[in-house]
Amino acid sequence: MSFSAADVKALREKTGCGMMDCKKALTETNGDMSKAVDYLRERGLASAAKKAGRIAAEGIAFAKVNEDSSVGAIVEVNSETDFVAKNSEFLSFVELCVEAVIEKGPANLEDLLHCQVNNSSISELLTEKISKIGENIKIRRFKRYTGFVVPYVHMNGRIAVMVNADVSENLKHDVSTKDVLKDVAMQIAAINPSYLDRDSVPSDVIDKEKSILKEQVLSEGKPEAIAEKIVAGKLSKFYKENCLIEQPFVKDSNITVKQFLENREKDLGGTIKILAFARYEKGEGIEKKETNFAAEVANMVK
Repeated sequence: MSFSAADVKALREKTGCGMMDCKKALTETNGDMSKAVDYLRERGLASAAKKAGRIAAEGIAFAKVNEDSSVGAIVEVNSETDFVAKNSEFLSFVELCVEAVIEKGPANLEDLLHCQVNNSSISELLTEKISKIGENIKIRRFKRYTGFVVPYVHMNGRIAVMVNADVSENLKHDVSTKDVLKDVAMQIAAINPSYLDRDSVPSDVIDKEKSILKEQVLSEGKPEAIAEKIVAGKLSKFYKENCLIEQPFVKDSNITVKQFLENREKDLGGTIKILAFARYEKGEGIEKKETNFAAEVANMVK
C-alpha cells in the first residue's frame, strides 16, 4: 500500500510525532494508518509526543570540561518535576548531552539532536527517556568554550557556570589556576553579573541607562549643567553592579574581582585573563504552571 505526503501530515497531526518518524512508520506498515499509529505507540514515540506540550521548568543546569580543560560545555535540560531531575536515567542523559557538545561541537540545538552517541542520536535517546521516565524532557540551551575552561555546578544543578580564560602556559597545569577560576565561577553563581567588563556592555544599554539616570537627576531638581557629571558617577555604580571584573569580590569585599585576579597572578607568576562566562539557572524565565494540590486530590475522589 502506498502513501502520500498528506498521509504523513495526517499521521503527524494524529500522533504529534515528527515528520520523519511518521514517514518511517507508514513505510514500515505499507501505508496502513492504523498500523502506523500502533507502530509509533509501540516505540513510545506517540506517548512522548503527547508529553511534549507539558511545561518542563525543573531539571538541572550542568557544566563539564574535557581532560585537559581545553574544551568545556554548559547545558540546561528541563524536566517537569524536581523528582525526575534527581533520577539516574535523567542525569546520565544530561551528561551524554554535555559530552556530545564537547566532542561534536554542534552549532545549535537542532545539530545537537542529530549528534550520534552510542549508535543513537541525541533525539532518539531523548524520546526514549521521555517514554521511560514518563515526563516531558527538553534540552533548552547550551554553550561550548575552547581555550582554558573551568566549570562550577551549584546546589546539585540549580545553577551551573562556565568560565573561559586565557592562561599563560606555565599556569595551565597548575591546580591553583583552576582554584582561582572556580572562585570566579562562584562569584558569577552568587552575584549573577550581566557583563564581563565595561567594553562588553552594548552601547544601546549604556544609552538607555544614561537616559534613565538623567531623568532621575533632573526630577530631583538638579540643574542641567551638573546633570552629566552626576550621571557619570551613577553610571560608574552601574558598572560595579553589573560587570564581573568591577564587582566587589564575594570572598573579600575590600577588593574587586579584577584586583583578586591581579593578586593571584602575582602569587602564581603568570597571567589569568577572563575571556567569557556563562551562567545557567534551571527554569530561569520559564513560566511555571501553578498547581493546587488540594484541589487536584479533591477532583480525583469525586
